[in-house]
Amino acid sequence: MVSPNFDLENLYVSPHVLGVDEVGRGPLAGPVVAAAVYVPHEKRGHPVWREVRDSKKLSETKREILFSVIQSQCIFGIGEASPQEIDEINILQATFLAMRRAIESCNISPDMILIDGNRSPKDWPWASRTIIKGDNLSISIAAASILAKVTRDRLMKNMAQEFPAYGWESNAGYGTPAHLEALARCGPTTHHRVSFSPVSEAIKKKAG
Repeated sequence: MVSPNFDLENLYVSPHVLGVDEVGRGPLAGPVVAAAVYVPHEKRGHPVWREVRDSKKLSETKREILFSVIQSQCIFGIGEASPQEIDEINILQATFLAMRRAIESCNISPDMILIDGNRSPKDWPWASRTIIKGDNLSISIAAASILAKVTRDRLMKNMAQEFPAYGWESNAGYGTPAHLEALARCGPTTHHRVSFSPVSEAIKKKAG
């Protein structure tokens, strides 16, 4: 199996090619989080890049180890969109908003943005290209997937301390049986996405 590399980044003469990925589109609770990563040419020989993969293919321990090393070797930004923003503008647009915030927080002017997936915003001021399964191909995208995943998992664990019934420390807000049971029993929190049907159904049952 081919590991992620810098081939896609190297297609562009322009120096600032960013990889962007997100995590958290599917959960019933918590924000959607995106990360943007630019790996300077002089940092691309670092051995950490040989270990970078799509975050879903790495253990939590490995992601945590890579998280700080990646940050030390690249220019990066992390952005999020809240559950309230998700409910207001829908999950796709909220994902694009989180990506925009991540890119803007990099504090560099990107020449090209490589986006994991097949959808990109119509109104971005930057040139961009969608890459299906980009986190398996591009090191910049894979690194972004790790930064986004670790950031969101940490956020959900912190929120779980305030709302322990829902098991967010282990399910990260996804609709696991234990989460759905707690949702039916306790109702939604301020961190739930009320536009998602399991949450809206729980609200109706509580009201009725």
